[in-house]
Amino acid sequence: MPHKKIAMQHDKKIALVAHDNKKQDLLEWAKFNHKLLAHHQIFATGTTGKMLERELGLKVVKLKSGPLGGDQQIGAKIVENKIDFLIFFWDPLEPQPHDPDVKALLRMAIVWNIPIANNRASADFMISSPLMDSEYDRLVPDYDNYVSRKINLEQEPE
Repeated sequence: MPHKKIAMQHDKKIALVAHDNKKQDLLEWAKFNHKLLAHHQIFATGTTGKMLERELGLKVVKLKSGPLGGDQQIGAKIVENKIDFLIFFWDPLEPQPHDPDVKALLRMAIVWNIPIANNRASADFMISSPLMDSEYDRLVPDYDNYVSRKINLEQEPE
């Protein structure tokens, strides 16, 4: 499948998400990386966004809580090219009532080739990459053939 290039600007659009048992981990990570995060645009779901804004003093675009649609809002922003990175500290040991939403969010990040960090180590590597503070062309499959494919709506008689 051919690819398209989607330009990421110098200042990235970063989504920060954390399940309840991982919010403190994300906050500690964000405090440690405050200077690196300061010039990027930060998006976050519900409680996580309020906590980050209060503790870091950074402007955060706050969406709905994850179980109330925030994960899906971030997924939609990925599709619309309004999010460049997803840092999602999720709790693999705690069942979530909105697991299908989480899976859908991660699927959109993969479909649109969005870098994803799911724990502190991967987030550290991602944010410290030299690519983080430069322009970058993200390769995304060219879905035009998929969208324009012919669909046979007629059914064969039985």
